[in-house]
Amino acid sequence: MTLKKLDANPSTLKSVLEQLKSDETNRSKINFILFLADNDPTTGQSWCPDCVRAEPVIYKTLEESPEEVNLIRAYAGDRPTWRTPAHPWRVDPRFKLTGVPTLVRWDGDAVKGRLEDHQAHLPHLILPLLAPST
Repeated sequence: MTLKKLDANPSTLKSVLEQLKSDETNRSKINFILFLADNDPTTGQSWCPDCVRAEPVIYKTLEESPEEVNLIRAYAGDRPTWRTPAHPWRVDPRFKLTGVPTLVRWDGDAVKGRLEDHQAHLPHLILPLLAPST
């Protein structure tokens, strides 16, 4: 149906999530956060090969859904930034990221479903995340 993409980084994710929550038109939509690696400025491509593989599959699967979907693309930074054990999304108890890409279904203020880096490129695993919340 409709896929709306919003972008965030470690310093803006909180405000993007608050904006999403405060907009009443989003109450009927399914919300996802896709944690990704930044693009390498020398190549224009993500430095993360798993992200390069998963991104088009995730977009296609979500775009083909009959549901209205918001997707926050949360860019984790360059390779050295992401590799830091103290990266904000590695230590945030809501996310506890171990790899990128990671796709999470976000309902209210909590993760309601999750695909790790080795799963995020598989449409048959993405589709169940689109099921109505119970």
